Amino acid sequence: MRTNDGGHRDAAVAALAAREYERAGDEYTRAARRVLAEPRPDQSPFDPDEKGRVGAGVAFLVTAAVAYRVADRPERATHRAVEGVAVARDLEHALDRPVQRACLGEFVADCRVAGDLDGAADAYESAADAYREAAEGIDDPQYWATTPLFEAAAAPLQQVARGTANGEIAVSWSDLHGGDPSDPGPFLAHRARFKRGRFPSLIEQVVETGYLAAPRGTTEYDTDHHRCPACGSTDVNWAGDDVLCLRCSAVAEEQ
Repeated sequence: MRTNDGGHRDAAVAALAAREYERAGDEYTRAARRVLAEPRPDQSPFDPDEKGRVGAGVAFLVTAAVAYRVADRPERATHRAVEGVAVARDLEHALDRPVQRACLGEFVADCRVAGDLDGAADAYESAADAYREAAEGIDDPQYWATTPLFEAAAAPLQQVARGTANGEIAVSWSDLHGGDPSDPGPFLAHRARFKRGRFPSLIEQVVETGYLAAPRGTTEYDTDHHRCPACGSTDVNWAGDDVLCLRCSAVAEEQ
């Protein structure tokens, strides 16, 4: 079940489809603040939550920062990134499992990269260290890696990456994690090391090209019911309220 974003996430996707990136940043910001106020009905963001659903709010702040940079509004990207760092650190009081705190440290690094702030590399190293230190208390790292908190922490990177890969999945779950789940520390620490090596350059590419893709939802290839008016593709992506082109994120036209 999705978090309580008040419909602003879908509004952000619509803005991406229209290539109105400042508006997308605004809508992602509104989505973040709704989730951070109440992740799900009757759930406080300050309550312990093994699933860590409130993490979606931080992920929206990361994506908002990227959208503002694509829109050439670097000062707003900075504000959103600073906000995200503060929120991630504060959430350590609620998400109190060591492995969750390590993931929040990963979010801190993501915010620094997204907002072009100093200290991202050191923040990723700190997150990797925290994963290794938490390893003794982790029985099943694959379980934690598939909780909403960890999936939220992967989402901005995956969204940014698909814009450089013709809409395809450019960063998979297996890319993010180590090869041996029986060794929890390195398995999860690989997330931070991978991001340190890839996320900055991917953001630089989308800023340079001026294009941030919509997130990937349900997809269908070579359809006979929709065609993209911008690039002619018949591959589609259901990511928000509209049917989008899988390739360029424009709104596809029904045939």
